[in-house]
Amino acid sequence: MTLDLATRRPVLTFGGKLRSLNWGLVFVVCAITAMGIALLYSAAGGSWQPWAVRQLIRFVPGLVIMVAMAMIDIRLWLRFAFAIYFAALVLLVGVEVAGQVGMGAQRWIDFGVFVLQPSELMKLALVLALARYFHSMTLDQIGKPLVLIPPVLLTVLPVVLVLLQPNLGTALLLLLGAVAIFFAAGVRLWKFAVAIVAALAMIPVGWELLHDYQKQRVFTFLDPERDPLGAGYNIIQSKIALGSGGLFGKGFLKGSQSQLMFLPEKHTDFIFVVLAEEFGFLGALVMVFLYLIVFIYGLVITLSSRNHFGRLVGVGVTTTIFLYVFVNVAMVMGVIPVVGIPMPLVSYGGTAMLTLLTACGLLLSVSVHRDVRIPRSGFGEL
Repeated sequence: MTLDLATRRPVLTFGGKLRSLNWGLVFVVCAITAMGIALLYSAAGGSWQPWAVRQLIRFVPGLVIMVAMAMIDIRLWLRFAFAIYFAALVLLVGVEVAGQVGMGAQRWIDFGVFVLQPSELMKLALVLALARYFHSMTLDQIGKPLVLIPPVLLTVLPVVLVLLQPNLGTALLLLLGAVAIFFAAGVRLWKFAVAIVAALAMIPVGWELLHDYQKQRVFTFLDPERDPLGAGYNIIQSKIALGSGGLFGKGFLKGSQSQLMFLPEKHTDFIFVVLAEEFGFLGALVMVFLYLIVFIYGLVITLSSRNHFGRLVGVGVTTTIFLYVFVNVAMVMGVIPVVGIPMPLVSYGGTAMLTLLTACGLLLSVSVHRDVRIPRSGFGEL
């Protein structure tokens, strides 16, 4: 860190930023991804093709992007937060207009060179936009109901667009991530209570708006045995694999449910089950522990930030990662209905991996620039 002679303010140099980078978080991210690549290798029957090698190829540039994002001045993220949000919103609208249909849903845009899932990018864009909005607000201003209309609209627009795809799981993650930022910003608890009561009152309407396959998932969650060879097949096989792993597992490449092709979507939504079957409860515990370290890093980084924008971004990013992990693990265990949420950095998928590495890059940026002071009414000097 050097001193700007004109402003007498500390200036972070590139070398200083690189030295202050939270390398512990970078290491844990690499460790989780390495475990994911090994599981994809196993899910393919001991082959790098078709998933493991592609995941590795995606991770290398993704890691570079993550570190590069950490170097970007956090005030730039503040300045362009709304622009990033509206770009993601345009992409979501583009999905409705010319999106690619896959597995009964219209969630992707094919750019020829790569296929993009805008709903994944919106998770971070919404975090930035809400953090930008609440950054300039005092607690007294946040206490006024009319002030909450813009951030509510910022949240509702992408949630509705994602529901239209349809993608209930991602829509819920967007909503819950936004709620965390609203809470961290200082929104009064009674307003959350009013929102919860209103949501409960809307359940009958929401049920009627659900697609048939979404209703079927709820019925399957309540009673998987009602259709064991149909809608209940996935979760039944998942529970069998989880239980058969025992304490120490069956061994690498020796999972019967995954290797004999009984376990569906084993390289995406149910990759955690492959881990539990082959390495048992202890193996699953190791991965959960690594994610716990990520959460702890996120909380420490958030609390150490001296600017409000960084704290809100930290809350949003950490909550988003937590929700990914919690929903995926709860889903494959049958605790909640199957909603199609991947295991972060482990499940196969380009856009999901890019989103999580970008999220970690934002978190690292908050850490590197934790001592940067940003006026609540402006951007500060760049």
